[in-house]
Amino acid sequence: MQIGVIGSSQCSPEIAEMAEKVGEEIAKAGAVLVCGGLGGVMEAAARGAKRAGGKTIGILPGFSKEEANRYIDFFIVTGLSQARNAVVVRSSDAVIAVEGGFGTLSEIALALNIGVPVIGINTWELERRGEKAKEIIRVRTPQEAVRRAMETAEENIK
Repeated sequence: MQIGVIGSSQCSPEIAEMAEKVGEEIAKAGAVLVCGGLGGVMEAAARGAKRAGGKTIGILPGFSKEEANRYIDFFIVTGLSQARNAVVVRSSDAVIAVEGGFGTLSEIALALNIGVPVIGINTWELERRGEKAKEIIRVRTPQEAVRRAMETAEENIK
């Protein structure tokens, strides 16, 4: 199982701590963490996964594996800039959005459009024609996020 963690390349210490716990829980669940490979939420999640003995994949936007944070085990160097978001989503059985900016919003939209489950912690609220979109599964804790990601990913595989 490959679980994506999406979020900003810069974040507060509180969000970094949350992302780190998400990464740790992904590793404990026996899944591989997929992310954009850079800093912020991505680095914190990868750090948590590594601390728990997990494996990490970084889908990098540039032309060199040197841009990856130090917690990435496997590098996918795309040269695609923001378009690499599609590769992050396609490579994930489910994604966990931890807060995030417009890049995260694009990943959420891509995931929802192709049927990849999206679990959200402190992330975007979406509306369609004045009504809240219910497609993002909202959770409060890293443990719940990973549990729901694993459950929904398994349902999608069946």
